[in-house]
Amino acid sequence: MQYRMLGRTGLKVSELCLGAMTFGREANETDSHHMLDRFVAAGGNFIDTADVYTHGISEEIVGHWLKGKRRSDHVIATKVRFAMGEGCNDVGLTRKHIMDGAEASLRRLGTDYIDLYQVHAWDPLTPLEETLSTLNDLVRKGWVRYIGVSNFRAWQLQKAIYTSRMQGWEVVASLQPQYNLLCRATEFELLPLAEHEGVGIIPWSPLRGGWLSGKFHRGMSQPPANTRIEEAEKQGWGEAWSKYNNESTWRVLDALFTVAEQVEKTPAQVALNWLLSRKAVTAPIIGARNMVQLESNLGASGWSLSSEQVAQLDEASHLSVSYPYDEAAEQQQRSGRV
Repeated sequence: MQYRMLGRTGLKVSELCLGAMTFGREANETDSHHMLDRFVAAGGNFIDTADVYTHGISEEIVGHWLKGKRRSDHVIATKVRFAMGEGCNDVGLTRKHIMDGAEASLRRLGTDYIDLYQVHAWDPLTPLEETLSTLNDLVRKGWVRYIGVSNFRAWQLQKAIYTSRMQGWEVVASLQPQYNLLCRATEFELLPLAEHEGVGIIPWSPLRGGWLSGKFHRGMSQPPANTRIEEAEKQGWGEAWSKYNNESTWRVLDALFTVAEQVEKTPAQVALNWLLSRKAVTAPIIGARNMVQLESNLGASGWSLSSEQVAQLDEASHLSVSYPYDEAAEQQQRSGRV
């Protein structure tokens, strides 16, 4: 597996990041540890979790696995923001909740420091200066090595970078957005901003909850039983069948299957490799319920799509947009002509 710099930092992370959201939920501790071992054996060193994943159990599973291992070999990322209790201060990006959250995450992970500490989403109720100054304090205390954000809009990310820079605080090193062949609006402003500011992109849901896994194809009338998409429809999650059962999705999947056949890879591997071809992307977050899924995802590394195949997928997943994101506006900015 290849390694890439995390944004503008000197930190090297594997080009695939192992997401631990399934740990303690779809995967028990033993199976989770086996997947961690396999990921590291394949060259992976980047592991992402969050305090809210299975209400702390995911962090505990990662922490138990870390015991007895050389801590410096692994880049551990976790997050804070969402509710971890019933109290009025058990949620948000206040100084209190961040400090409490960091301390609790360190305890569950069984480590003295967190490599990448990320805020899980924007908090409209807390002054941004309070959040950023607290993250800066965690770095100065030695509890955190780098800071990142997740699910920020472009203006929010730019404001965070500017505020930290003006105050002399630690600046955001990475952004975790949703980004995949079925969600390319991330390219409108977030990716150009990340490239300009040197922010690493760590896409979550690179297979859109399973839509790009190869289990779904044109002509299906309902999702297969026991899949995440079936559960998403019941729970009303974003990747629900009723939301994606449309011509735009089937057009993307048609192209995905075609390219997969050309390169003799699985559709999931092609979808992940397409992300690896994007200039701003550091490491897609691969999630797995079991070893079979993990092995498939690991197969996305070590090879490259051709420029023609990337273009084929780009065209099939192209979004129709209007000003100021359309081609006319782009050409106007590039040429300087009306």
